[in-house]
Amino acid sequence: MSRVIFMCGPAGSGKSTVARQLEEGGMARLSFDQEAWHRGIRSMPLPTDLHRQIEAELRARLTALVATGTDVVLDFSFWSRREREKWRSLVRPLGVEPETIYLATPREVALERVGARRTDEADAYQLDSDLVAAYFDNFEPPTPDEGPLTVIS
Repeated sequence: MSRVIFMCGPAGSGKSTVARQLEEGGMARLSFDQEAWHRGIRSMPLPTDLHRQIEAELRARLTALVATGTDVVLDFSFWSRREREKWRSLVRPLGVEPETIYLATPREVALERVGARRTDEADAYQLDSDLVAAYFDNFEPPTPDEGPLTVIS
């Protein structure tokens, strides 16, 4: 049976760093940022229609990978409980209980990291500082009642 991990945290929390380590360990990594980058998109947030298109493709790839027994890390923000549950409901019928890795990064660290990003790689989009602050301030941390949870501080 596949293992599915949700990387969870606001922009600048370190999700992609941990997800790439898991990828190096053999997991398939799915990422909105990478998909947008491959399409030539160099700024975020994504337009709604493009976000929906990429999401549909990632959902299809996730189910296909799980069907083959491949372990997958979803390098998304999973910023709300509702969003996490939406993706859980996709893999639970396939017999997978996803794990969440939450990066509990202090606000000032996350804001500083995003401000220092280079713009030449898919996992490091520049974001307006007010937008980053809003993302952080509106983030809903996961709780243990959602399922397996690992918190990294």
